[in-house]
Amino acid sequence: MPATTDRRYGPAPLPGPRGPVSAALLAALRGAPGELPAGLGDEFAAVAEPLTDEDLQLTLFLCYELHYRGWRGVADDWEWEPSLLALRARAERPFEAALRRLAGPLPAVLPAALPGALTDLVAADDGPPLAATLQRRADLDQFREFVTHRSVYHLREADPHSWALPRLGGPAKAALVEIQMDEYGNGRLDWMHAELFRTTMDRLDLDTGYGAHLDRVPAVTLATNNLMSLFGLHRRLRGALLGHLAAYEMTSSLPNRRYGNGLRRLGHDAVATRFYDEHVEADAVHEQIAAYDLCGGLVRAEPALAADVLFGAAAALAVDRLFAGHVLSAWSAGGSSLRSPDRALAAA
Repeated sequence: MPATTDRRYGPAPLPGPRGPVSAALLAALRGAPGELPAGLGDEFAAVAEPLTDEDLQLTLFLCYELHYRGWRGVADDWEWEPSLLALRARAERPFEAALRRLAGPLPAVLPAALPGALTDLVAADDGPPLAATLQRRADLDQFREFVTHRSVYHLREADPHSWALPRLGGPAKAALVEIQMDEYGNGRLDWMHAELFRTTMDRLDLDTGYGAHLDRVPAVTLATNNLMSLFGLHRRLRGALLGHLAAYEMTSSLPNRRYGNGLRRLGHDAVATRFYDEHVEADAVHEQIAAYDLCGGLVRAEPALAADVLFGAAAALAVDRLFAGHVLSAWSAGGSSLRSPDRALAAA
């Protein structure tokens, strides 16, 4: 079993179940590693909306986290239990199919034209105005909700994309290292982006524990994270993983400027906004590295991966549109974009 560590850094406590499959998996994870019930997860093949299915997305998140920091009190040997990997595959198949449908048909591009195609894809993205809402109109409770959603990713920021490092060589690898060094604070703990985000959470009086808010975030939030893990843990999807990172870097500077300005509007200081302010500067540089050196370098070496790069970028943008739409719809209706505490407690 993993040793108990500072709860800021994991492993996270197991969340509550959200359906029969995640309930069965959670019950198994609390015991010794062994074979899961035969056919567990077969029902996922018939799920109508995999991206917003609570049971499917939590099941995937439970499986994927075993490859990150694990779960508190769960034996490490579960990571490679064959029946658990089979369950994960049963959830991944409809998830990936849904992502490909959502991303839609994409143009065929020659390697030399890929950076321009990424730029065009990003420029055409017309997602819901979540960043503008946070800058201009969101109240403090709504901003705290947004930060709660994003904590699932930002408290392990850069880790999913680091799965690509051993799968690359040459210019693409050098470009990824350059980006990731910034994400990890160039070796300084206090400048790691995950630590900067933890400071923002602390200033907003939010629990900064790793995975502390899993029970509150809905399936679409889990899907934004599971997308990265799916790409990162499958070598065949390495192009999609780099396309995902490129989309994030190429669409980051302006939203982060808006997030920082929104916090300033709500009376917060430079310490609270430093995470967002740092991304305004860093990602303006990363944008060019990601498009030309990272993705361009990859497809120069492996031209057949150009389509995967575009798919990864399109999927990143599309799932973020779903997430933003969920948040804004809930706020427009006068409600919360998070799962209710009573519902999360009942599930646990």
